[in-house]
Amino acid sequence: MVAEPYHLRAKYRAVHQRLIEAYGEPVWRPHVSPVDRLVSTILSQNTSGVNRERAFQALKAHYPDWEALVQVPVAEIQALIYPAGLSSQKAPRIQQALRTILHQEGRICLDFLQEMPLPEAKAWLTSLKGVGPKTAALVLLFAFGRPAFPVDKNIHRVSRRLGLIDDRTSADRAQDIFEEIGDPDTFYAFHRNMIRHGREVCQAPTPHCAICPLQDLCDYYNNRVRA
Repeated sequence: MVAEPYHLRAKYRAVHQRLIEAYGEPVWRPHVSPVDRLVSTILSQNTSGVNRERAFQALKAHYPDWEALVQVPVAEIQALIYPAGLSSQKAPRIQQALRTILHQEGRICLDFLQEMPLPEAKAWLTSLKGVGPKTAALVLLFAFGRPAFPVDKNIHRVSRRLGLIDDRTSADRAQDIFEEIGDPDTFYAFHRNMIRHGREVCQAPTPHCAICPLQDLCDYYNNRVRA
């Protein structure tokens, strides 16, 4: 059973501090434009970072700007992003998203999301076909530094083992929980460090509990391993 919100907030803070001690504190800075982040994030779905980057760079190299991509045959986009997988789904979704932005703004720019109330910004992004809560949160957090908390498979797995969420909690619901219990100023660092911890220590299917800096905070370790 997962603890009540008060205890979850304390546990979140303790895990956050321990991860900073282990990995340092990542500092948010905008690396790419919001539209670049949206396209890249759609490409990243169900593929590796390497394949996503290959597909993204192929688009950037082939078109002078995102406006040029709006009018081309979708099969052309599909061929360019083939390395990212699911190109028959991702190509029309990317093109339609760009068309929607162009139609609404008169140019392909997402800067209007910076000032939009956060629930409305999430709703606007998730109204785009192929953009779910995780993709919307990634765009808002990474492109704008806004307090949204994307939950990937690593964060979902580590959170279940720690006891921050229970085994029945979906990734989308976990996102809501973290946004409720966490300090918004910690979201970027916590997100990055949880992913690193999941990749390097709390791996699937077998976590490396012997070297984990979160042992005393972890339900999985205390209920199964140490017992």
